[in-house]
Amino acid sequence: MVLIIIPFIASLLALFFKDKLAKVLALTASVVQLITNFVLLSGFDLKANAFQYFSSYTWFNSLGLNFTSGIDGIAMVMLLLTNLASVLIILSSWDNNYASMTKFLSLVLLMQGALNGVFLSMNGLMFYIFWELALLPIYFIVGIWGGENRIKITFKFFIYTFLGSLLMLLALIFVYLHTPGDHSFEWDQMIIAQMTGWESTLVLWAFFIAFAIKMPIFPFHTWQADTYSVAPAQGTMLLSGIMLKMGIFGMIRWMYPMAKNACGCNYNIFIILAVIGIIYAAIIAIKQNDIKRVIAWSSVSHVGLIAAGIMTWNKEGLQGGILQSFNHGINVIGLFFIAEIIERRLKTRELTQMGGLAKYSRGFSFLFMVIMLGSVAVPFTNGFTGEFLLLNATFNYHVILGVVSGLTIIFCAVYMLRVYQLAMFGPEKDNGIRIGKLSWSEFVTLGLIVVLVLAIGIFPNWILNISETSVDGLLNIMKGGKTL
Repeated sequence: MVLIIIPFIASLLALFFKDKLAKVLALTASVVQLITNFVLLSGFDLKANAFQYFSSYTWFNSLGLNFTSGIDGIAMVMLLLTNLASVLIILSSWDNNYASMTKFLSLVLLMQGALNGVFLSMNGLMFYIFWELALLPIYFIVGIWGGENRIKITFKFFIYTFLGSLLMLLALIFVYLHTPGDHSFEWDQMIIAQMTGWESTLVLWAFFIAFAIKMPIFPFHTWQADTYSVAPAQGTMLLSGIMLKMGIFGMIRWMYPMAKNACGCNYNIFIILAVIGIIYAAIIAIKQNDIKRVIAWSSVSHVGLIAAGIMTWNKEGLQGGILQSFNHGINVIGLFFIAEIIERRLKTRELTQMGGLAKYSRGFSFLFMVIMLGSVAVPFTNGFTGEFLLLNATFNYHVILGVVSGLTIIFCAVYMLRVYQLAMFGPEKDNGIRIGKLSWSEFVTLGLIVVLVLAIGIFPNWILNISETSVDGLLNIMKGGKTL
């Protein structure tokens, strides 16, 4: 509960402070939130196949809405990502002077609290409420502080997410009506709902479309690149670093256990769509000249691999997907922040207008290089272990799909090295603009991300050990075993 309460209170308080004090408050609240998360982790039993810190409060009993929350290893990883990423995102905004900065920070904190609620929820209706609540702040962030054509693009984003949320709500209600006894939205009751094969298949597809839009997976991705490009930098970080993980988590926590009676042939379709997205988005990324759009399309490609690995529904795929979700969140925040730093100095995002930046910004070029290598999944960086597990799981599921998915290694190296080469080592432009010295907040933000890229690359078991028991328990549920 405290992981929800702290950011909500800080969000309200931020409205009553001036810009500088609001920044201090937001950063302090996010750091306190992260410390609280680590305190919970220190008391978390990694070997216990059960939800911990469980609590349930009756809210609207007639609707079956209880404020039920709990943490297993999978949720713990997502909570750590959310609260760590929030610190990085707020810190990255330190040098920005958006109009109504207090409102901007208030919305970021509100979104943090709602995201924590999504990962803590053990009641289907509560999950839906926090899911919708997490969408509201980003609507306003993109709509108010976004770039050109933001109204049109935000409306498209709204339509996509609204339709996805509606399908998810219908699926939750359908499962609720098939729970035993007096019906319940509680997770442990919903996963034992009695549904026929075709009913489970309907639920599966409703959940899949809802979560595929959020991630996004081909062909539900068309809102993503435009929204990422027009959103302010921190809005893009929220969307790509944390919010798309709602879809990944939803598949693991809700779609998979509740639609377990659906025909497994459906997952063949899902994995094929994910693999198409890997290649399709990577090819588009190679052709982009806008650095922000390169990163946006690379995110679609990376998430496609995560989705393909998860939907093999074996231990390697699930563990790799959870680890890579964490890594992707850290890396993509770093890449979008680098894009913002370059745009702020050069007043452009066009790669053809950059060049020779490393000559005058060696510290920045080193930090950029490490984060870029993490995205490419070079050994001893954070992206390597997760990507290896995902590719291995996909290859074991189907050789051809595994081989095609493996092309992501080549494509990712092409578009990321192209970006780095054109920006850092391309022909020096005559406009006289240089990156110059990083501010303390820029250096600390990028420095923390680099430390994480290297630390998790060398010690990936730190994340894998947190989720392993819960993944084993989830797979046991799918085999008809005892619930968590």
